[in-house]
This record gives sequence, structure tokens and C-alpha cells, in this order.
Amino acid sequence: QVYLAESGGGSVQPGGSLRLSCAASGYLYAYYCLGWFRQAPGKEREGVATIYQEDGRTYYVDSVKGRFTSSQDNDKNTFYLRMNSLKPEDTAMYYCAAHSGSCFSDMAADDFPFWGQGTQVTVSS
Repeated sequence: QVYLAESGGGSVQPGGSLRLSCAASGYLYAYYCLGWFRQAPGKEREGVATIYQEDGRTYYVDSVKGRFTSSQDNDKNTFYLRMNSLKPEDTAMYYCAAHSGSCFSDMAADDFPFWGQGTQVTVSS
């Protein structure tokens, strides 16, 4: 069992920044993919970014490329999503999720068996 806990959400004005954290614990695979997802009210859950724990390789959905950066601190089993130039359409509940092995560019939520509880991000003036 892998346990994930997000933190760092909040309310910011358009153009602002936030950094989300995801702490992983429990039985961690030797190599695993950590994904960031978001879900706005009335919308489907959307993959935002992934990072492969073994080599740090990342994927991003087009709408966040150049604004969001996924990173990791392997010593602490902690992952980060730095979000810059935030827009109102980035408003959503953000989740981190994990599965064993390499990441896939399609970021399908069904591939991830382990999920955190989510942290709310609100971008509004």
C-alpha cells in the first residue's frame, strides 16, 4: 500500500504562483510514476503532469506546459508541482497519484491505483 498526502493548495490571484507537495509513504516501489491530476466541479479528472521517480522524466498536459514544473526530492520521498502564471481555469481540486513502473504520456487516471486526498487550488481576482 502506498500512502500519498498533498499539501500547499490555496487561493491566489491570476498570475500568482503556488507549490503543491505530495509526500509518499508506505510500501514504495523501487521505481514508480507520480502523477498530478485535477478535477474542477462538473468536469472529468484531468492529468496535469507526471514524473518518473527513477530518472525524473516528466510529461505535461499542453495547457500547463511552460507554467507548471514537476520535481522530486528522493531523499524525502516528496514530490512537488510548482505552478506559475496561474489562471482562473486552473481552479480545481488537485490530487497526486502513483503507480509502479514508468510513466505514460497519456496520463490516464485508471492507471493509478493510489491517490491522495486532494488539495484545493482557487485562482480568482
